Amino acid sequence: MEYVVTANNLCKYYPKFKALNNFSMHVPKGAIYGFVGRNGAGKTTLIRLLTGLQHPTGGDFTIYGTAHTDSRICAVRRRMGAVVETPSLYLDKTAEENLRLQYRTLGLPSFDGIKELLELVGLHDTGTKKAKKFSLGMRQRLGIAVALCGNPDFLVLDEPINGLDPQGIIEIRELILKLNRERGVTVLISSHILDELAKLATHYGFVDSGHMVREMSAAELEAACKKSMFLETDRPELLSTALSELNLEYRLESDSSASIFSSIEVTPLVLALHEKGISVKKLTERDESLESFFLSLVGGGSNE
Repeated sequence: MEYVVTANNLCKYYPKFKALNNFSMHVPKGAIYGFVGRNGAGKTTLIRLLTGLQHPTGGDFTIYGTAHTDSRICAVRRRMGAVVETPSLYLDKTAEENLRLQYRTLGLPSFDGIKELLELVGLHDTGTKKAKKFSLGMRQRLGIAVALCGNPDFLVLDEPINGLDPQGIIEIRELILKLNRERGVTVLISSHILDELAKLATHYGFVDSGHMVREMSAAELEAACKKSMFLETDRPELLSTALSELNLEYRLESDSSASIFSSIEVTPLVLALHEKGISVKKLTERDESLESFFLSLVGGGSNE
């Protein structure tokens, strides 16, 4: 598999804090890679290293196969666009003026493509309206348009839907999907809004305390977040033994309840438990959410 980004034993240390510690990563070409972690987990630090805003303490990473220590890395980074933390915009300028300034910064020979970019991000009709009067969602889309100047094929977005209203979230989601599916842009999205990522990502990396806990494809995640039956009974002391004797795959949720992952028929299960002296108080079907899966990987504490 071809990777746009790889990282191996990557470290970024500060005097009293390890932002990244022996961090590894693999972002496949053509993927929408959901970089999942709580605030303070190391997501923005990794993005700052990729974009050259900071340098690692140890370890290494590559972009399109070029090591970060290679003299050619600056040229390779021209294939990358990024929005780090908040969009870098000239608030007293219009959307078109912002893009013209970015074209000049990049040394592009003409302004060809600006109107197409504005059309792509849905800002073609903003005219003389200044960016300071844009909604948060409009500013985010303009930030992405600025990142797309120069036609990069790798886009890095740091918390792109943070603080947006539902309509703004939908607009950013549709834009990302369009860039990926129609233009073949590889996208790395850092976020802690897990359910929204599930509507976009083809691959995931779960990070906690500066360490990559697990990488997996969307298909692997779907298999991991499998359907279950939530069962609550009146005989907690008998529940675990009974489920084991019935050869069921299960996980105890409390003294009196369990999630059953085996494919089962409800009536035979209830009757089998009744024969063992256990009455079923509650039985409901569930899908494990991305959030609950993430918490099962990293635990329920906080990094803040």
